[in-house]
Amino acid sequence: MHLLLVGVSHRTAPVEVRERVDFQARGVADALAALAARGSTREAVVVSTCNRAELYVACDDVAPTRDDLVRFVGDFHGLAQADLAPHLYAVSDLDAARHLFRVAAGLDSLVVGEPQILGQVKEAHTAATEAHTVGPVLNRLFHGSFAVGKRVRAETGLGAGAVSVSYAAVALARKIFGDLTGRSVLVVGAGEMGKLTALHMKSQGVHHMTIVSRTMAHAARTAEAIGGASAAPWDELDAALGASDIVITATGAAAPILTKAHLESVMRPRRSRPLFIIDIALPRGVEAAADEIEQVFLYNIDDLQVTVRENLARRASEMVRAEAIVAEEIEKFGAWFRSRGAIPTVVALRQRFDAIRRAELERLDFKLSALPPEARTRVDEITHLIVEKLLLTPTEQLKAVGDADTVGAYTEALTRLFGLSEQEADEERADNVEPFNPDRRNRPRSSR
Repeated sequence: MHLLLVGVSHRTAPVEVRERVDFQARGVADALAALAARGSTREAVVVSTCNRAELYVACDDVAPTRDDLVRFVGDFHGLAQADLAPHLYAVSDLDAARHLFRVAAGLDSLVVGEPQILGQVKEAHTAATEAHTVGPVLNRLFHGSFAVGKRVRAETGLGAGAVSVSYAAVALARKIFGDLTGRSVLVVGAGEMGKLTALHMKSQGVHHMTIVSRTMAHAARTAEAIGGASAAPWDELDAALGASDIVITATGAAAPILTKAHLESVMRPRRSRPLFIIDIALPRGVEAAADEIEQVFLYNIDDLQVTVRENLARRASEMVRAEAIVAEEIEKFGAWFRSRGAIPTVVALRQRFDAIRRAELERLDFKLSALPPEARTRVDEITHLIVEKLLLTPTEQLKAVGDADTVGAYTEALTRLFGLSEQEADEERADNVEPFNPDRRNRPRSSR
């Protein structure tokens, strides 16, 4: 069994391509059903976010499955292979596992350390579980990635500190006000940056949000996009300023729309209530001298970008520790994954021994027939326990072997020594020794 990953991400494809391979838009459940119907995979999980679309599968043969997955992505989204192929990447086995672990840790994100990705990975696994397309391999893989994400959050500062201007604005607001729950926010201007900052503020539980723009229609559209916000006309700006705790200015005006004198008049009736102003307009929308007013806290986009740069530098120093955690968890997963190569031999060995045990009990049945039923049951239990004890150490040792070549050598030796192949089983039956029923044992073939 192999692991295989085929996908696209912000590292390999522009947004125009990523938009066209968005499995969330087409339906992840439908994608999983369509993928399962192709029959090239044993297990499958689809991870689809705004920055990546990735298929994680367990399969028997990597090369043909990779080709089929590439075709599947094109078929499912109606894309020509020539348009899609240059942007796809494919990795297998522990390289695929390492990729997922780094994704869950936030190390492969557009913004390193962003916290949402771990939840998205968990949602992808849940969707596959509900679609019954996961099994032991992908379950182990994804639960391993959850452990990585959890450790990175707990043991490093990779996700600490704002690394976007909008997040930095929220972080500064929380420093001034503490909990933002119940606070009122005013957005002056209807641009994208102002809307994004307002959305982050809303996620912190602000009580009320007002959008003011010179064009009322623009304000109404932005308020609708934010959800739960209200729009107000430009001539109500002063009233909105007086009622707000936090002001975000994001206009495109050539000169400041809020002067020191203007804000002084706004602050008089507020008395000691602080006003936090985030000026992310270029040119600046608030006169710099306004910061001299008592209880006015003014930050412009340069102030926020300094915070962003400091936090990015701090995160970079934490990446080394995060990568070490990934390496540690990959070693654990790799040991388990390599041990799976011995499982067919372990199963066959146990079946071989148990078949001999049962055959001997049947051969001695005439001697055991005089025993009471309870004693015969006890004999069966004792002989079964003896077999388990005999096989315990070799089974554990075989599963613990970390090198694939050594696993192959051991399994080949055991297959020969104990006659686990179909040919040797046939030879034993020809000698009138039938240790087990091949239909009943249902074991996999060993290869030489």
